[in-house]
Amino acid sequence: MSEINTHTHLSVMHKSSNSFYQKWRLAKDTIARYGVVAGGMGVIAAVVMIFFYLLYVVFPLFLPATAESASQYPVPESALGKTLLLDMEEQNQVAARFTDTGNIVFFDVASGKTLLKAAVTIPAASHITSFAQATPVNEGAVIYGLSNGQAVIVKHQYKVTYANNAKVITPSIEYPMGDKPLVLAESGLALDKITAQISDGSTTVVAKTAQHIYLSSFQKEQALFADEATLTRTDAMLNVPSAGVQDMLIDKDGSHLYLLSSQGRLDFYDIGDKSSPVLKQAQNIVDAKQSITSLTFLNGDLSLLVGDSSGLVAQWSMVRDESNRSMMQKIRAFKVSDKAVIALKSEQRRKGFLTLDATGELGIYHSTAEKQLISEHVADGLSAVALSPRANAALMEAADGKIRFWTIENEHPEVSLKALWQKVWYESYPKPDYIWQSSASNNDFEPKYSLVPLVFGTLKAAFYAMLVAMPLALMGAIYTAYFMNPTMRQYVKPVIELMGALPTVILGFLAGLWLAPFIEEHLSGFFALFLIVPMAIMVFAYCWQFMPKPFLEKIPEGSDAMLLVPVILLAGFFAFSVSTPLEIALFHGSLRDWFKNELGIGYDQRNALVVGVAMGFAVIPTIFSIAEDAIFSVPKHLTVGSLALGATPWQTLSKVVLLTASPGIFSAVMIGFGRAVGETMIVLMSTGNTPVMDLSVFQGMRTLAANIAVEMPESEVDSTHYRVLFLTALVLFAFTFIFNTLAEVIRQRLREKYSSL
Repeated sequence: MSEINTHTHLSVMHKSSNSFYQKWRLAKDTIARYGVVAGGMGVIAAVVMIFFYLLYVVFPLFLPATAESASQYPVPESALGKTLLLDMEEQNQVAARFTDTGNIVFFDVASGKTLLKAAVTIPAASHITSFAQATPVNEGAVIYGLSNGQAVIVKHQYKVTYANNAKVITPSIEYPMGDKPLVLAESGLALDKITAQISDGSTTVVAKTAQHIYLSSFQKEQALFADEATLTRTDAMLNVPSAGVQDMLIDKDGSHLYLLSSQGRLDFYDIGDKSSPVLKQAQNIVDAKQSITSLTFLNGDLSLLVGDSSGLVAQWSMVRDESNRSMMQKIRAFKVSDKAVIALKSEQRRKGFLTLDATGELGIYHSTAEKQLISEHVADGLSAVALSPRANAALMEAADGKIRFWTIENEHPEVSLKALWQKVWYESYPKPDYIWQSSASNNDFEPKYSLVPLVFGTLKAAFYAMLVAMPLALMGAIYTAYFMNPTMRQYVKPVIELMGALPTVILGFLAGLWLAPFIEEHLSGFFALFLIVPMAIMVFAYCWQFMPKPFLEKIPEGSDAMLLVPVILLAGFFAFSVSTPLEIALFHGSLRDWFKNELGIGYDQRNALVVGVAMGFAVIPTIFSIAEDAIFSVPKHLTVGSLALGATPWQTLSKVVLLTASPGIFSAVMIGFGRAVGETMIVLMSTGNTPVMDLSVFQGMRTLAANIAVEMPESEVDSTHYRVLFLTALVLFAFTFIFNTLAEVIRQRLREKYSSL
């Protein structure tokens, strides 16, 4: 009885123990299941959050620009004369009004309160007959032409101080050429038109009288051991009738002069040599039925903006022709209005401009993006307009005697679908093109944000990498999984997979500093490699059948590939050894020079060929590992059944194994392609990293990923450049997502098609 109780007790304990372990196992299974689900959802959530963050940064690029009326008030000190020019300092707090009586009124922008009145020193027996804003505009200089053939140059400036923690802007004027008027023409000849270029070391003035056009240049030369500077003057007279000249402009460098006639003819002069101006070009720039109503430089002074009576604004820029001569050519036009364009104002730091038509319609455009940003009706009968240096505010004087102050929100005018994805005709370029050049060292630079060269470079790098990696990785995976001896396989597969752990920065470093110079030096040997190595393998295979049977029997089945290793190494060594003799015998000493002279193909040391080899080496382990697993996982009964039915091993491989493993092989190729598309360091270090569009294998490229890595550290946070870089990341993200989605759809169809084998 005691034994029965003991046995029963042990049985109960055993069942209790089994029940405990079953519950614990179920609990672990549940934890693992929910853990895997949580991890998967976390990955999806992370990817979605990355997408929305990229979208959040990029979205402001496509927000519309806005303009709002901030205030209006009577023209300050209207009794002092008619307004010739309105101007503002960059903080949009103080404005200046230049009048036809030689007075300058500084006033508060927001309220119109007068802050300072100043009178220009003008000789008693003369009066103002012409006026112009000097170039460069951001220097704040103006010039007055007088009735006695003299001129006065005045510069308005603003001093910023802080009193009681409050910013105070104090306006003032100075005379950069002295308060004594400059004599430009014969006494008694009124200066009908005038223009000037003023810089620290030189001043160039062009003045027009009823009979002649005079050019005067003043050069300041500072002595090495003296405080005083000497002023050297050069005078010249243009051999052109002055009667028809309607407007004159000098660029900010003082090297080019533009004369515009009332008939719409533009005369373009080279005044680099101030003593002998040279007429470079003369042509009509408007239709015969139209007249020019406004004219100004676009920022940088490489282009002219010409407004006409039909409401059209054309951009004329200096373009080099086939003879390498600089000629003015119309590169784009904007239809602003059906009425005449009465005023044009260029932004001082970007390639945008403001327009006013005869109906009081204000428009803001960007030349490179070729789009209208703002269109607002301001007032009827506008007579003067000023655009702030930061292009975030505008002042306008209307016929009703009031000043309108408008604020402008226009952060990213450079971006448009055309600027990003289509050809754009940039300044100084001979034709429209796809260009990426995002920054330069000055404010006159025209940003070029075409994403096409970056997308092209990304696809080009991935194509050449896959061209190298796919044959080697897939053929290696087929042999390793299907033909190789299992003992040999357990060493080969881990070694190849270990290659994938190599840091890409090391591969890029080796590719840039060793592989690129090596291929350049042995270029013919590299191409000979593709001929000599296959021939050596075929010769070895032919000779293999004549080997003694006792020797063949000693080699384990599936291990004979090891014997090919020394053959391939010796053939490769031989190919590079004959590189120099081949170049001397066939290519006149240099294959690179032969490509250039005979075929017109240039050669850059760091090019797509180097990228293909280096990045292909990085992609091979990924494709090989996944494809080898897919092939090796094909059920054995399929292969055995095929062989039993009389199929050869090659027939079994091609008709059964590869078809069954095709979804996995396709996944391997797609994952490898994704790795190639997103690769950064190898492309960055082994190419010239230039965003050029050239299919040649001997030219470099710049990829989306490499571009982000190079330019993100130097971009200003929240700037257009910064957001466009995030846009390139979004494009790369979307491209990868779409491509992988299509690949998954194809993989599923392959699985359904061949799952019945």
